[in-house]
Amino acid sequence: MDYQIKTKDKFSYIEEGQGEPLVLLHGLFGALSNFRDLVDHFSQNYKVVVPLLPLFDLDIFNTTVGGLEKYVNKFIETLGYKNIHLLGNSLGGHVGLVHVIKHPENIKSLILTGSSGLFENGMGDSYPKRGDREYIRKKTEVTFYDPAMATEELVDEVFNITNNRLKVIKIIALAKSAIRNNLENELHQINVPTLLIWGKDDIITPPYVAEEFHKLIKNSELYFIDKCGHAPMMEVPGEFNVILDKFLKKVSN
Repeated sequence: MDYQIKTKDKFSYIEEGQGEPLVLLHGLFGALSNFRDLVDHFSQNYKVVVPLLPLFDLDIFNTTVGGLEKYVNKFIETLGYKNIHLLGNSLGGHVGLVHVIKHPENIKSLILTGSSGLFENGMGDSYPKRGDREYIRKKTEVTFYDPAMATEELVDEVFNITNNRLKVIKIIALAKSAIRNNLENELHQINVPTLLIWGKDDIITPPYVAEEFHKLIKNSELYFIDKCGHAPMMEVPGEFNVILDKFLKKVSN
């Protein structure tokens, strides 16, 4: 299904369905397509919202985890959402964590999958030469347990981003910001029910990262999915949706 992109003020987003808002935050190389199965499934019972995060549109000083959190906070204020179930993958999870710590008032639950905020393996020590498509293919494949998930279309998306000098500078700025912005000493402040869904074979934010989040966030539950990498909602959407459905029904009552 193709979704209509709505705009309000400076914000672009999709909004499908009715009910309590389920707000989805994508990661550094993420896009609306990452959440397609999730939107299709949950828009039957929830208002599913996906803001397009301005990863490459903020000025360089605000191209940080904190800058993205301010954007998300203003988006939520502008749209007037309450009782939000906030879900983030990878960098989107990190932004969600910072938001819940700073602005817990409208958040009903938090869902993290492959989130940064404690530790993550980034693109690696050496950034690719512009035009090195094979390097980008290998790095994209690393996101998944099954390398076939790195389709030509997905590799092209990432390749086009990394082939733009300004976008590369902003990717590096965001990656460095995520590493600097370690939340270990702040996670105890989170009181909302929290669900952690993690791929057993995630090598970007490995399973021990999920276990550390589980230990530090007091009201959390953790589920591992076998044969799954860094983006469970893309790689195993059926299993992901079953786990999330059960959690949302529990916290929505």
